[in-house]
Amino acid sequence: MKPARLALTHNLVVNYGLHKKLDIFSPRRATDDEIASFHSEDYVDFLKRVTPDNVTNFTKFLTRFNVGVDDCPVFDGLYDFCRLYSGASIEAARKLISTQSDIAINWSGGLHHAKKFEASGFCYVNDIVLAILEMLRAYPRVLYIDIDVHHGDGVQEAFYQTDRVMTCSFHRYDGLFFPGTGGVEEIGAQNGKHYSINVPLHEYIDDDCYIDVFKHVMKNVMESFRPSCVVLQCGADSLASDRLIKGHGACVEYMKSFKTPMLVLGGGGYTIKNVSRCWAYETSVLVETDIPNELPMTDYRSHYGPDYTLHPNITDSTLENANSKQYLDSVKIKISEYLRFLSFAPGVQMQEVPPDLEGHLENGNVEVDQTEDLHSDTRFDGANDGLDPDGVGGLKRKREKESKDIDEREFYEDDFDNDN
Repeated sequence: MKPARLALTHNLVVNYGLHKKLDIFSPRRATDDEIASFHSEDYVDFLKRVTPDNVTNFTKFLTRFNVGVDDCPVFDGLYDFCRLYSGASIEAARKLISTQSDIAINWSGGLHHAKKFEASGFCYVNDIVLAILEMLRAYPRVLYIDIDVHHGDGVQEAFYQTDRVMTCSFHRYDGLFFPGTGGVEEIGAQNGKHYSINVPLHEYIDDDCYIDVFKHVMKNVMESFRPSCVVLQCGADSLASDRLIKGHGACVEYMKSFKTPMLVLGGGGYTIKNVSRCWAYETSVLVETDIPNELPMTDYRSHYGPDYTLHPNITDSTLENANSKQYLDSVKIKISEYLRFLSFAPGVQMQEVPPDLEGHLENGNVEVDQTEDLHSDTRFDGANDGLDPDGVGGLKRKREKESKDIDEREFYEDDFDNDN
């Protein structure tokens, strides 16, 4: 997640005047214990200690933790960077729990590839899982939706065996495109069977097709699962390489219409000027404010030429939608069949607020799930409530050994930023 994206997004939000309709908070850094509530302690210790200057001292750990490779480099301030975006997502979750907000936004979050004990796809700490674990202390059911072009494999793997978190990912899938997972047949295991929903799409899907599939699937999911809150990851590298900004925003608007507490996060993106356009537009959707197509004056205006508009006409007519109506209908039918197995929305015993959350909640009588205190053991095992942080019984990631098999857009190069 290049800081430039956030700078451009922030400037657009402020110069459009959208910040006046938001309560803005400076994020705190996540603590080591909070990060270790999901990630293994040895992996956290490694992230804390490794630097570009001493990386040669950790050679044997680089392969083990998948760090030091092209898509997960070691850089100065690595762990502090992780603590900042993770702390922001955790605090955003607490704003929802305390009812201080009905929608919370953290565009710096959404790093969905990180696993319990390894980095992946520019993601080192999975702030999404940390935020959801926080939510599970207060909400019976959490729905995770991922509209990044890449499969939300890290989040799916973490909750693959529980029925309290449903993961629903819309992504490009051909078995080779990074991370190589996310087939429609990946539906969860044990208690979580049928609680993982995957919508595999082919290249260059257009607005109309994407929105039709999204609304069809999410309507059924909301009716079947009845979530207590929603986490929406808005990676802006989807929708024909983040070209169709209005279609992306339509997904956000549709989920907002359910009036369920919602945490909105960032994610990947190929071109920083379009990432910032997309997230600024989605911010306007969330605060229900129409903004003009003409971009306001900002410190980064030169990035948006030659048109200087929020919704530039950049759709490439030579890129043909590879998703036929027959294929999309078949995917919708399969998912509807899976959802029919959900005879009821799972429930849990609810009790008073745990003591360590009371300082963060204004309403002391908010009901919170304490059947499983997810923070009581930072190394909790997958048997508890079906949670599967180790990925036991979950997905075996498909990795290609040769770099030629990795999609060429997975690497960052100035305005051609290809992932997180």
